[in-house]
Amino acid sequence: MNANPATPLLDTVTNPTDLRRLKPAQLRQLADELREETISAVGQTGGHLGSGLGVVELTVAIHYVFNTPDDRLIWDVGHQAYPHKILTGRRDRIRTLRQGGGLSGFTKRSESEYDPFGAAHSSTSISAALGFAIANKLQGTPGRGIAVIGDGAMSAGMAYEAMNNAAEAGNRLVVILNDNDMSIAPPVGGLSSYLARLVSSGQFLGLREMARKFARKLPRPLHVAAKKTDEFARGMAMGGTLFEELGFYYVGPIDGHDLEALVPVLENVRDAAEGPILIHVVTQKGKGYVPAEEAADKYHGVQKFNVVTGEQAKSPAGPPSYTGVFAKALIAEAQRDDRICAITAAMPSGTGLDKFGDLFPGRSFDVGIAEQHAVTFAAGLAAQGMRPFCAIYSTFLQRAFDQVVHDVAIQNLPVRFAIDRAGLVGADGATHAGSFDVTYLATLPNLVVMAAADEAELVHMVHTAALHDSSPIAFRYPRGNGVGVPLPQVPERLEIGKGRVVREGSKVAILSLGTRLAEALKAADTLEAKGLSTTVADLRFAKPLDTDLIRRLMTTHEVVVTVEEGAIGGLGAHVLTLASDEGLTDAGLKIRTLRLPDVFQDQNKPEAQYDEAGLNAPQIVDTVLKALRHNSTGVTEARA
Repeated sequence: MNANPATPLLDTVTNPTDLRRLKPAQLRQLADELREETISAVGQTGGHLGSGLGVVELTVAIHYVFNTPDDRLIWDVGHQAYPHKILTGRRDRIRTLRQGGGLSGFTKRSESEYDPFGAAHSSTSISAALGFAIANKLQGTPGRGIAVIGDGAMSAGMAYEAMNNAAEAGNRLVVILNDNDMSIAPPVGGLSSYLARLVSSGQFLGLREMARKFARKLPRPLHVAAKKTDEFARGMAMGGTLFEELGFYYVGPIDGHDLEALVPVLENVRDAAEGPILIHVVTQKGKGYVPAEEAADKYHGVQKFNVVTGEQAKSPAGPPSYTGVFAKALIAEAQRDDRICAITAAMPSGTGLDKFGDLFPGRSFDVGIAEQHAVTFAAGLAAQGMRPFCAIYSTFLQRAFDQVVHDVAIQNLPVRFAIDRAGLVGADGATHAGSFDVTYLATLPNLVVMAAADEAELVHMVHTAALHDSSPIAFRYPRGNGVGVPLPQVPERLEIGKGRVVREGSKVAILSLGTRLAEALKAADTLEAKGLSTTVADLRFAKPLDTDLIRRLMTTHEVVVTVEEGAIGGLGAHVLTLASDEGLTDAGLKIRTLRLPDVFQDQNKPEAQYDEAGLNAPQIVDTVLKALRHNSTGVTEARA
């Protein structure tokens, strides 16, 4: 391709086939333009910036060397995939990232053939890439599985489980370890790049295989000694002994921003008969954009920002966030009780536990991306008399469900689960929605499950959980700011399994769980204006249910509607079971359950998502009117 010098190279590349027509000397210019385009796009949309900037050169090099999409490229988590999207036919939509109807902020199979596997949770890439590699092997078709995984994601056990089973894939599996924290690698430079190129070369691999064949003919003691000498020498020089023990041929570390070093190494790996191979690449988060380089944590995920100054758009002033309220309440409990400790799985700032850790470093534990371990670790602490709070996003707690069942619930250990990001989460879409926690927790014996209707209720629930030693207990709360209610000066210990009536009526009863309470109250105003006297109850507990309150409302009202920010199988299902068990529908009671639809909702603004889900006040009103066969003028129609 002979591009006009005045034409940006990026304008000539609509897919990796175009990229592979470039000369190696042009790749540096393309990478620079790709970085500028990524910064410009994220400046308009917000999203994950630092991780994408760190892999610009790596993205260019992989698509240049490997035959994507036939070679299946899988980006672990997907935070870093924006440059990949730009190079794979989606540049014209890149400014729709994380918006309703726009591109996902992660990889997504339905979006492009260059996204062979959807990702948004950590540490799945090697398992998936191994699946692609073995499938091609079994089907006799060409194509590799290529996993790009960060050093943080390598803290999860799943990555090692996959690597332990990778030998069958042979050279069809390539794992690229993107080390952007200098947590594994020694300093990189000319020597290490030279060594990486040397040990990935066909000549070196050929000589090594010849030496192995020769060593196998030696008496066993000498054969074993020769093998250990080879591993020791390479481990000393290259730092890859751990990966060699897991069956990988280790290459690296190599500077992930040096295209002249990256491309030859990737070409050697592409052509190698040996495998599986792990390439250790060292990168810098936020590379090429000074504000992101200087504050990688603040530029991991960003709001819209001014590209020139780096200043991020500020959210409008308002009530404190639920996460902040939780952190403050937990600190207050820990000041009263030295048995309280806190656990997070690689999300200290996201869960607010960074503030707790500043004050109580000896009682704060960040276990890395290891939710299963976090839950069982908390169970051990509880069994020994501590009062652990395990703060994990709803979507990530799904990863530890067996531990919740086996290690916590069956043993009835008083672990406190602080479930952040409950309900729909806006721009992060289906992969991060907290849709299922009530359903999967409230089915378990022994567990107490609470949902905060507002920030004051959250303070009470933190206090209640701190004092609850007779069973495991969970409380859920959403992303974002509270509704602006005053925070209590002295927290209240809630009676387990007891709700509250916040508005008394006689014809319609709305049973709310969680922060849909505000919408339930708006719906009640509308219904009252139509002459329908409406009770609104905040049940507080999905388990145990306030059976006395529910029974009373069901026997004194004509219509009962449950409202929750969770999937089918949650509060509504439990209320229906109660009504069925006690025959409460025999007298003609009308029960309707409002919950999230049985679909995975794509990203959008949260208010739009809840509108789509039918969980805002107008839909609650409509549900009641349809149950009563009530017309828009406020006159009840004759029943058939």
